[in-house]
Amino acid sequence: MNISIPPPPPKPDTLAVLESCPPTIRNQIDTLRNLIFEIAVSLPCVSKLTETLKWGQLSYLTNETKSGTTIRLGWDTKTFNSVSLFVHCQTTLVAEWQTLFGDELTFINNREIRLPAQAPLPVKPLEQCISMALTYHSRKSK
Repeated sequence: MNISIPPPPPKPDTLAVLESCPPTIRNQIDTLRNLIFEIAVSLPCVSKLTETLKWGQLSYLTNETKSGTTIRLGWDTKTFNSVSLFVHCQTTLVAEWQTLFGDELTFINNREIRLPAQAPLPVKPLEQCISMALTYHSRKSK
């Protein structure tokens, strides 16, 4: 996927969270953030993506169109050895992703993809997971 426009600069509160990332995981968080914006731009049903904080975590919402569910990014604050992409626990997304990518990604319960902080991100499956999250409500209403 080729990004047509760069992601917007983070607002002060989200920038503070980004700057608080340990160096060992900052690259992963930046890559996930960029992927989320890149994919949102490619999906006409998403329109504008809102970046904010929820529970102190970077969060991405489709406020304008309500096409998707919130995506949150976090990391293991004790060991700093993993980053996570979270979705609302009452969606069916993690179950769908497990069917598609059970051998490629690690899932925790019904709300989290956990990724090692020191390994390359599996971009292709993550692109599909992010796209499915950003279009979750619009897909379910069809």
